[in-house]
Amino acid sequence: MASKKQPHFVIVGGGLSGSLAACYLGSAGYRVDVYELRGDMRAGGIPGGKSINLALSHRGIEGLRRVGLADAVLAHAVPMHGRTMHAVDGSLSLQPYGRDPSQCINSVSRGQLNITLLEAADTYDSVSLHFNEKCTDVDIDGGDVFLEHMKTGETRTVHADIIISADGAFSAVRHAMQRRVGFNYSQNWLEHGFKELVIPAGADGAFAMEKNALHIWPRHSYMMIALPNADGSFTCTLFWPFKGESSFEAIKTEGDLMRFFTKNFPDAVPLMPTLPKDYFENPVGALVTVRSSPWYHEDKVLLLGDAAHAIVPFYGQGINAGFEDVLVMGECMDRFGDDWGRIFEETHRIRKDNVDALADLALHNFIEMRDNTGTRRFLWRKKLERVLHRIFPKWYIPLYSMATFTRMPYTRAISRAKTQDRVVIACAISAVVIGAATVWQWVMR
Repeated sequence: MASKKQPHFVIVGGGLSGSLAACYLGSAGYRVDVYELRGDMRAGGIPGGKSINLALSHRGIEGLRRVGLADAVLAHAVPMHGRTMHAVDGSLSLQPYGRDPSQCINSVSRGQLNITLLEAADTYDSVSLHFNEKCTDVDIDGGDVFLEHMKTGETRTVHADIIISADGAFSAVRHAMQRRVGFNYSQNWLEHGFKELVIPAGADGAFAMEKNALHIWPRHSYMMIALPNADGSFTCTLFWPFKGESSFEAIKTEGDLMRFFTKNFPDAVPLMPTLPKDYFENPVGALVTVRSSPWYHEDKVLLLGDAAHAIVPFYGQGINAGFEDVLVMGECMDRFGDDWGRIFEETHRIRKDNVDALADLALHNFIEMRDNTGTRRFLWRKKLERVLHRIFPKWYIPLYSMATFTRMPYTRAISRAKTQDRVVIACAISAVVIGAATVWQWVMR
């Protein structure tokens, strides 16, 4: 009896989720061709100027661990044990992420992580990497992928038995699926953009601020964050409205820029000697939320990562969610063998509602980070969460901890957090009522 022919995979997009998917499929022995729009950053260097450092946590680490890459990635990461809040007056406050130092998130360079994943994918004999290849269209049913070389302009068509789409928020593969009846898609732009800035390392690679923390300057309608790099520098990201009195649009000159930063981020200015150059040379990035459904077509196409569900970066789960997509696909491969239709259907079923819930969390957390993280009410609530978690570690787990330090589905974590909050509020009200009744009885004696 003739053996069943193994499918040939084409992965469109050699970024983070695409290169990790190539490792999963390569480790299983499948023939895989990866086509990436950008050049090979292993040779051309890591592009800069428009990035947000990644906050790698449990879900993403588990995705890397399956193909033996977790330790290699964490070796170049900087652990962050909490948030350091910078008030306008220069005062600082630290908010730990977990109940002990082992519960941390890890600052990782997006470019360095991508290089690590590409190098790992390239070690598999069955995986081939192709760069400067733009996907212009896809024949969803026929399996043809139409490509244009970005340097030569040459066009060609490659055939795949199965297409994995990991080509980002503006995916060409998803665009082809959008033309099909029954495919649902939405995108929502944030009114804020972002710009990359830098706090360089000090003498001998010294860190200019606390090394093991994510730094936040919350300023209500906008904010700036800074994540540490292994070389002692910090990658800063300014999140600011595109238009308005205080916005990217309002800054015309270096004088405008320095007045704004001196007034709103006075403790950061002395640490940013290249601020004018970084600000005026680096582009403004946009932030979009993408939702789509279904992520798959029969046993022929699967969307992963931002191609399926782009989210804004304010819950620190974007890369973790993308890697967990790939991890769930791998777990479904274990369960269903070569039944790719079932694998894709189940991956979508497990992930769809959860990443939609995560998208809502990320949007809500932007408001919380810029408006509330420096307020007394927020600080008190976080202290209460830590106390309850310490006293009742199995019953009360903060939502952030469930999302960041476990693989509990996001929808279940949100539901559990709401139940916990209702119980805490009910107990607080009961305590007040009992206390008032006790005082009343004492008065009436």
